Amino acid sequence: MINKRNLLFAVFGLSIPMLLSGCGSSKGGVNGEVIVYNWGEYLDPETIEIFEEETGIKVIYDEFETNEVMYPKVESGAASYDVVCPSDYMISKMIANDMLAPLNFDNIPNAKKNIGAQYFEQSRSFDPDNQYSVPYCWGTVGILYNKTMVEEPITSWAQLWDEKYADNILMQDSVRDAFMVAEKLNGFSMNTIDAAELETAKNALIEQKPLVQAYVIDQVRDKMIGNEAAIGVIYSGEAIYTQRENPDLVYVIPEEGTNVWIDSWVILKDAPNKENAEKFIDFMCRDDIALKNFEYITYSTPNDAARELIEDEDIKNSDIAFPDLSLYNNLETYVYLGEEGDALYNTLWKEVKSN
Repeated sequence: MINKRNLLFAVFGLSIPMLLSGCGSSKGGVNGEVIVYNWGEYLDPETIEIFEEETGIKVIYDEFETNEVMYPKVESGAASYDVVCPSDYMISKMIANDMLAPLNFDNIPNAKKNIGAQYFEQSRSFDPDNQYSVPYCWGTVGILYNKTMVEEPITSWAQLWDEKYADNILMQDSVRDAFMVAEKLNGFSMNTIDAAELETAKNALIEQKPLVQAYVIDQVRDKMIGNEAAIGVIYSGEAIYTQRENPDLVYVIPEEGTNVWIDSWVILKDAPNKENAEKFIDFMCRDDIALKNFEYITYSTPNDAARELIEDEDIKNSDIAFPDLSLYNNLETYVYLGEEGDALYNTLWKEVKSN
């Protein structure tokens, strides 16, 4: 299988040295450049080529694996990014720390034209006035299981604590996602900062740890496809891809509830190429371009116009890609918990990992 991340670097070249050399907006393409920091494997490389051809703007592209890796790099100014694609709670943190530029939606007309109003409404939980972010992808976190390797259908987070699946369980190597599982299991909000509740969640994760084969991020996809584990915590977009590769895999939203997340485009306050950044975001909101990205990465698009263009009716109406959220209970979106909240979660996560 071709590694999409390697493909991105093959297409765009080694972007990190270019960033560290301090490329300026007067260099690069005919009309300058735009410096983009995005999740790994989270964009069709061909859309970059089209953007460069149509606009004459050179795209300098860099990738991150988690919000927690992205944030300190952006905060330190180690590289002069223009456009970044953080998740909901991290956008809230960046707003609180005055790191983002308000968007001029007159220069991003495709956002209001094509993005569904419900996604802007959901975004108000972390961007109250819809000033700073444009939804790019959304989805849920759930359980992926191999129906040939489990004894019964998986419906609950509790089954990740079942000893008969010892060494066959994959957990997310992410503090918020790991704690979300334990919090929902115990009936808590995944945004709790109650010390007693967090202690309960921490102890649950420590209890589970001997059963866990590995704490992973992207690797959960390949391990599940390869029948290397029976059960894994996964993002819905990855689940769609894995089912294409291995029809024995089933994705479920557990009965105790889960995270509904949004990743959105933002422009940094000190972005050197704000005008080109707005052009880039507007281009990514075009229906045909959003469709290409959806088909490439399989993460749900909030672009209603792009969804209408999907030709495969099974995907267009997929319960994984486009679930009816009204059918589920206890769904939440992550919010920023403040510096003290972040520190508390990180401390407890270190205790889980070191125990």
